[in-house]
Amino acid sequence: MKKTALILFVLAINFSVFGQSSVALVVDAGASKYTINRHIYGHFSEHLGRCIYDGYWVNESMPVPKQDRIRLDIVEALKKIQIPNLRWPGGCFADEYHWRDGIGPRNQRPTMINTNWGNVTEDNSFGTHEFLQLCELLNTEPVIVGNLGSGSVEEMSKWIEYLNYDGISPMTNMRKQNGHEKPWGVSFWGIGNENWGCGGNMTAEYYVTQFRQYSSFAKNYPGTMLRKIASGANSSNYQWTDVLMQGLAGGGGRSMMWGMDVHYYTRPPRGRMGQGPRPVNAQGAPAQPPVAVQSQGSATNFTEATYFGTMQNALRIDEIIKGHDAVMTEYDSLKRVALVIGEWGIWTDQEPGTNPRFLYQQNSLRDAIIAGSTLNIFNNHCDRVKMAQLAQTINVLQAVILTEGSKMILTPTYHVFDLYKVHQDAKMLPVKFTSPDYVLGDQKLPALNVSASMDSTGVVHITLVNIDPNKSITLSTTLNQVKWSAVTGQVLTSAKITDINTFDKPNTVAIAKFDGARKQGDLLNVVLPSKSVVLLTIK
Repeated sequence: MKKTALILFVLAINFSVFGQSSVALVVDAGASKYTINRHIYGHFSEHLGRCIYDGYWVNESMPVPKQDRIRLDIVEALKKIQIPNLRWPGGCFADEYHWRDGIGPRNQRPTMINTNWGNVTEDNSFGTHEFLQLCELLNTEPVIVGNLGSGSVEEMSKWIEYLNYDGISPMTNMRKQNGHEKPWGVSFWGIGNENWGCGGNMTAEYYVTQFRQYSSFAKNYPGTMLRKIASGANSSNYQWTDVLMQGLAGGGGRSMMWGMDVHYYTRPPRGRMGQGPRPVNAQGAPAQPPVAVQSQGSATNFTEATYFGTMQNALRIDEIIKGHDAVMTEYDSLKRVALVIGEWGIWTDQEPGTNPRFLYQQNSLRDAIIAGSTLNIFNNHCDRVKMAQLAQTINVLQAVILTEGSKMILTPTYHVFDLYKVHQDAKMLPVKFTSPDYVLGDQKLPALNVSASMDSTGVVHITLVNIDPNKSITLSTTLNQVKWSAVTGQVLTSAKITDINTFDKPNTVAIAKFDGARKQGDLLNVVLPSKSVVLLTIK
């Protein structure tokens, strides 16, 4: 009797530690229809804080490897995660940026005031040529956002000519004089940014008229077909999407826009646990526009209740994508117009002692869990979501890299992109499961999210996120129409959801080998640790 009781006690311990929740997961290779566009894994770098200046672009005297003034250790780190595109120059900055100020001899370029981000004076030493040199070093596609808010039709048209025309014209002559003989062939082109807010406080109807005018003079030149991206809605403003689709999607399969750029930021809850994002006005702009000095919540010092509410807000992006997709499908049932999530990520308070308008924030395991969950959601909506950009790459918001002088660290979010790069341009494999609940008080959230893909060699990759900070999840996984014999894994987790990487301790949150997956017969059994992001590779 005592022996039986001991066995039951041990089983109870094992269940409480390793098997709090049990899930039947089905990954169905036979139902695959769509490809996960690599451009979902894009990044955003605005003239904001220390993203460009003192990020990519450093002083000549800084003792780091450089090409011109481009910092090469950053380039190598971003090449490792295979960033497919880089969005520039903004953001709100795009609609006050005049491209001619950023070309020609640097000592002759005029300075400008960055009125959106701290009223700092910029010397325009980082401009068109420098950005496109950076993209060449990164082996990534540029996504340039043109100035619709304070610019002119001619200004945007001439910029495209300068970039893409290989004939005889004043713009190509100017480009050659500035040291670049051949055109760059920039394809992705944004017609303004957040024109419901900082890009001009426009109504959707007015923006459609502006888009039509500017787009008419955004020309295709031989060898480069523009993929024009319209300034889409803020968060869940479906009315903005309806007006744009009605006015720009066209009929008979024709559309004036390649994609529509929706922005959504995760913010820690204010007040009660799980309070949703701030309300928006009729144009989709925040009813009380957030400024950096308002409390967004700390990046490093937060309770489990705040974590729960933040994850609640982060997972809402799935609902937002479904809402915009439903509106878009009314006009575009074949899903030719891409949904672009051009700015996403967590927005918290700036770090104490830093410029509040530079938006410099630390990056915790919580942020990695947000990134993994968001990318899983994008993957599973790859029939409509064809491009996205994390905000922002270096030293701003949910950055993948932080710098301090010549020092550089990789954030937990960086490691998520390193794990997930295997999904780029792979076939999305549908997944089916019922998630266990992550419960806190009288509220609950789905604890598990998953996406899966098969690459060109037939290797299957599954990325799993357990947002529950306290309980592990066991999965019994069926792989339909997949021939396999072995599984390996990697995991990103840490002791606490508040854990971060610092310049003194840069590897607190880092990728490690994962031994929690086993082949048992035809099933793949997995024990998914609490507060973790896991990549499984199945061959």
